[in-house]
Amino acid sequence: MRTNLQLVLRVRPEGRVSLDHFEVREQPIAPLSDGQVLIETLYLSIDPTNRIWMSDRPQYMPPVAIGEVMRGLGLGQVIESRHPDYQPGDLVSGLLGWQQLALWEASSLRPLQKLPRHLDVPLTAFLGTLGLTGGLTAYFGMMSIGQPKPGDTVLVSAAAGSVGSLAGQLAKRAGSRVIGIAGSADKCQYVTEELGFDACINYAQENVAAALDRICPEGISVLFENVGGEQLEAALHRLRIFARVVLCGLISSYNDVELSGPRNFDMLLHRRATLQGFIVSDFASRFPEALAELVPLVRSGALKYRQHIVQGLTHAPAAVNMLFDGKNHGKLLLQVAASVER
Repeated sequence: MRTNLQLVLRVRPEGRVSLDHFEVREQPIAPLSDGQVLIETLYLSIDPTNRIWMSDRPQYMPPVAIGEVMRGLGLGQVIESRHPDYQPGDLVSGLLGWQQLALWEASSLRPLQKLPRHLDVPLTAFLGTLGLTGGLTAYFGMMSIGQPKPGDTVLVSAAAGSVGSLAGQLAKRAGSRVIGIAGSADKCQYVTEELGFDACINYAQENVAAALDRICPEGISVLFENVGGEQLEAALHRLRIFARVVLCGLISSYNDVELSGPRNFDMLLHRRATLQGFIVSDFASRFPEALAELVPLVRSGALKYRQHIVQGLTHAPAAVNMLFDGKNHGKLLLQVAASVER
């Protein structure tokens, strides 16, 4: 009988996450039932939403319960199947969880082996540039909600991150002027010199409000918001009339016990702005549309991205903290098992 290594939520974190918040459990794998598949986890996507799921607060999915395997989006390989559509060796993605092996109903998985064979992209791209918490989030947030166009000034916070970096490139391709906000000189250099943003504000060294006055004297047409807090307040104060605010994330508050909102929420009224929060799964029926646009850009190198890979399942909690410390460079992934040839 196979044994599974799992990270089970033991206590809810207050502030930063550590391995002490989890029980490292070895669990035997039960025999498969009809319709189930057993998956070896290859990679896990490490995202700010992991921190939300650990908290007992209202959110878009139920919080992970104490005693449950920590929820996590992953990519894996089928090693045993009792479903006619899946064979050993098939690649899948889904909410595999923080564990080495995942026993799942086949209906809850995304079968990567059924995607067109001509995609010819790295396997890890399906958790990043072509994945839910990367390219798909950037595509629908920017193109469907933000709707950038020539003449617009687009501001993207967390511009060097897995979503912001792609969202800004898509806005630039739409003909807009694109400004980023990032947390170091190196990241700002990457955003402007490699990704093609028109400017980038280093919030660790510059006053964001003053920098926006200098760089965006006519205001902001589209705000792609990933951070919240003081950066969001500075941006709201500088919106153009009828601006669009795409609320993708609020990472600055995810470790906070008590939440606080922007003090100048009234600017949405005064600027007659539209603010829309979204979750990428809202657009599930349109994923093929996004992939049709994104895959050629990835294959040609026109859409640039970076990946930051951490090794080992028990390093998952520390990897989550990297997102809040700004220590990752690009899409943050955790490699659980050896990759496969594609």
